[in-house]
Amino acid sequence: MKFIKDLFARIWALWGIISFIVTFLVIFLPAMVTYALPQPQGQQLFIRISKIWMEVWLNLILCPLTVKGKEHFQAGETYIVTCNHNTLLDVPVTCPYIPGANKTIAKKSFTKVPLFGLFYRKGSVLVDRNNDASRRKSFEEMKKTLAQHIHMIIYPEGTRNRTNDPLKTFHDGAFKLATVTKKSIIPCVLFNTSKALPVNRFFYLLPYKLEIHFLPALSSENTTSKELKDKVFRIMWDYYSSHQ
Repeated sequence: MKFIKDLFARIWALWGIISFIVTFLVIFLPAMVTYALPQPQGQQLFIRISKIWMEVWLNLILCPLTVKGKEHFQAGETYIVTCNHNTLLDVPVTCPYIPGANKTIAKKSFTKVPLFGLFYRKGSVLVDRNNDASRRKSFEEMKKTLAQHIHMIIYPEGTRNRTNDPLKTFHDGAFKLATVTKKSIIPCVLFNTSKALPVNRFFYLLPYKLEIHFLPALSSENTTSKELKDKVFRIMWDYYSSHQ
């Protein structure tokens, strides 16, 4: 049975890549038009186009998505959204389903991919984690993004979680950004992306029902970044553990 499952997962991964590329090519030009629009309107349209893409693609690979907790996004407010990070599915799944315009902090290296790099750049604040100047610049860019009424998505674990724990240790950036900008944080917990696309398996994809749960917003006022980091970590750890 394991051999059959593994064989199917690799065939399904091939289908996943083919369907990803074909559907991406369909939405690529409409997405590029958003570069010409002012912010945040351009980013709002970009997110709508991205959502159409993901709705189609996730259904093609039999990974339907359920979203809970969108009511925690209050009209007129801009948030920092902190997500757990398990696989490469997390970013394309999360961004389109956050209400309103948003960008994610993302690795600069992906911009080198032909065509996709242009799409990726539009949805991101880019950073080279190995470069101190780049990290400082990205922090300032995130502040500007929030000032434009565009949500910032940050994966505070930094890299994909390859452990057996619900979360890896959080980095400080998201919480320093929150206390500096006085923006509230909405914790976001993703379920089953690690089952659909296991981080430790190469060229491997399985159909799974995916879920995104947005949790109530946490104020960044009258607290330190460390206190906020510890609070968000505990909330996300407990929620993930109790809802698996």
